Amino acid sequence: MTQSDFTKKSTTEAGAPRESDAHSLSVGANGPLLLHDVALVEKLARFDRERVPERSPHAKGSGAFGTFEVLEDVSAHTKADFLQPGKKTQMLARFSTVAGELGSPDSWRDVRGFALKFYTEEGNFDMVGNNTPVFFVRDPMKFPDFIHSQKRMPDSGLRSNNMQWDFWTLSPESAHQVAYLMGDRGLPRTWRHMNGYSSHTYMWVNEAGEKFWVVYHFHTDQGVENMTNEEASKLAGEDADFHRRDLFDAIERGEFPSWTLSVQIMPYEDAKTYRFNPFDLTKTISKKDYPLHKVGRFTLNENPTNHFAQIEQAAFSPANTVPGTGVSPDKMLLGRVFSYPDAQRHRIGTNYNQIPVNQPITATNSYDKEGAMQYHHTGNAPVYAPNSYGRAYQDTQGPVENGWEADGEMVRSAYSLHAEDDDFGQAHTLVREVFNDEERERLVETVVGTLIPDVVEPVLSNVFQYWKNIDQEVGERIEKGYYEQSGTQVPGGDPIDGEPEAIR
Repeated sequence: MTQSDFTKKSTTEAGAPRESDAHSLSVGANGPLLLHDVALVEKLARFDRERVPERSPHAKGSGAFGTFEVLEDVSAHTKADFLQPGKKTQMLARFSTVAGELGSPDSWRDVRGFALKFYTEEGNFDMVGNNTPVFFVRDPMKFPDFIHSQKRMPDSGLRSNNMQWDFWTLSPESAHQVAYLMGDRGLPRTWRHMNGYSSHTYMWVNEAGEKFWVVYHFHTDQGVENMTNEEASKLAGEDADFHRRDLFDAIERGEFPSWTLSVQIMPYEDAKTYRFNPFDLTKTISKKDYPLHKVGRFTLNENPTNHFAQIEQAAFSPANTVPGTGVSPDKMLLGRVFSYPDAQRHRIGTNYNQIPVNQPITATNSYDKEGAMQYHHTGNAPVYAPNSYGRAYQDTQGPVENGWEADGEMVRSAYSLHAEDDDFGQAHTLVREVFNDEERERLVETVVGTLIPDVVEPVLSNVFQYWKNIDQEVGERIEKGYYEQSGTQVPGGDPIDGEPEAIR
């Protein structure tokens, strides 16, 4: 029996009214998030514990080990040791789908995870990105809701296009990512033939203490290749593990895939007045304004010898930074900095960083203690700081080198709009100026295919308007294509075998 009253305003799990289901508590509209935002912490912590033991998003995937080599000099922008000229660093990559479960087909249309772990001499540095440069939402308060909309219905246990489109069309900030996903790159031919992006903007700090905002781009050296809907559908039935098999077999043959790392670098002060909010995860920073700077290349040349121990137990988190790097005021990124380690503690245990694949190559000195499955320990050394017995600890005060300034009231608010910020503008540019005629045609066919047969009113009309907001012509073609293929009547028009006035 349910105890929910669906007409009541949303509450915490303890029954207290929630102030917002869309906006996290921050210091000013553009400031950092706050740990005492009980609603956000509860929502993320509860979401992290929904499934055992597979990951909640990004459950299905695989990966390999390799080497990252710096080929250019970016020392003027970062003091990070592993990014200095000529440096070589061992690393691990894991690729995945976002929405599918552990046994789902690799060839479903979906965003692909692109997670990298660099075992640097200053600790582990993780870059947890995707094969898309943007994302569906910009506030972590909405992330669990987004994932829920991509999973399964509570009654039938089936996936639902109606549920997906309902969330997307009521969240207009999703338009840029949805347009990207419904385009050709929503179905990469293999993991070897797709790019990776940090999506988020991060921070670099140089030896002089100067700060820069950076976006990471990993361009495949194999070239970008994608599948058609028909090819992907066929593979889903014939070889659900096609991407996993392709990567493993290529490395076994000695065909080691590689990606070139480049970054966009924005001077620290530019972020305040740039025409788009550089910390809005639904936006890209124009390469015309901030061109790419080549950094180096990583090559995957070693398959796992035990998939569970080395891939399934691998734990990635954007919280893993090293000196010379840092995060940014991106609210989604700040939410992930908490949520990812928290999810790993639930999924593989309190001491997940002691699992060999997650261990740093440097010695650690942590005051964390005990917990399930602890097998590295500090003997009888003091387990508290400060102490009088010689175990090192820090008590530095003052500004942090990779921080930023913030001053304002504690508010639940969307970002302050920059000069050209809106939800549909960059999506329109992608569809109208980046896609060609053939790609637009395939986009229309793909979207129409997701609407038939289970997307119903009022979601259906919302989808048509959503795409018209992105691009009027494309939206009209999607609406027309839906009624032609479904054989249903246009509201207020004649049967489709004529040509209704509404779609002429």
